[in-house]
Amino acid sequence: MNNELTNSVNTVSASSTELSTALRVRDLSFYYGTRKAVEGISIDIYQRNVTAIIGPSGCGKSTFIKALNRIGELEGDVRVEGKVEFLGQDIYSRQVNLNRLRQQIGMVFQKPNPFPMSIYDNIAYGVRVFSRPSNNQLDEIVEEALRGAALWDEVKDNLSKSALGLSGGQQQRLCIARALAVKPKVLLMDEPCSALDPIATMKIEELIDALRQELTIVIVTHNMQQASRVSSHTAFFSTDESRIGQLVEFGPTLQIFRAPTQSRTKDYVEGRFG
Repeated sequence: MNNELTNSVNTVSASSTELSTALRVRDLSFYYGTRKAVEGISIDIYQRNVTAIIGPSGCGKSTFIKALNRIGELEGDVRVEGKVEFLGQDIYSRQVNLNRLRQQIGMVFQKPNPFPMSIYDNIAYGVRVFSRPSNNQLDEIVEEALRGAALWDEVKDNLSKSALGLSGGQQQRLCIARALAVKPKVLLMDEPCSALDPIATMKIEELIDALRQELTIVIVTHNMQQASRVSSHTAFFSTDESRIGQLVEFGPTLQIFRAPTQSRTKDYVEGRFG
């Protein structure tokens, strides 16, 4: 293993092909205690693409993406079988630095979770953990991140005010900016619009469309229309008779929604269950 997830951060090669793999998942099973939540997931997440994860409630969508940067381990007694490789490296290796891993594979949650501090300090927090920028450099990083999240023009005159005073949609974009500030390569989004109104949802979707030029994005969503609008590829999860989450079908989004190969996928996207 090289030191990308141990000590330093390397950049993705500029010569990467359009469908180069960022995350390669093979035979992944995830347990909460003795309960198996997902079983045997194998999928490639492509660089600089948006991959949507869809499926009925309880099928393991959120569990799956939490396994992609090991944040699921914070939920207590869990166990993982199989392999997840990030740019060719096993993220479950004992040598992996978890802080580095979660810097490079950031996450935005269903409910906005700004820190109880100023807008500026929310963005600067992670940057200060990983580096020691000058004040001028930090100012530039904060502005760049807020611009990247399409929030700068709305907050630039109020950076010292509490982030908790922002609207729900602004708070979610602030959380995206906070993730962007540490220069991730992958951004995981767990139903980022479920608590937002239609206008705020539209802004998040526009932001996803802009970020796909630089980032690999994985988004869990219950909204079929959203999945079809924002993603290049879609994975459909469902459960078996034992209520264990499984990957039923994965492919280009247009294929999944117009010509799925599995009857369960067809029934779900046509609204027959879920």
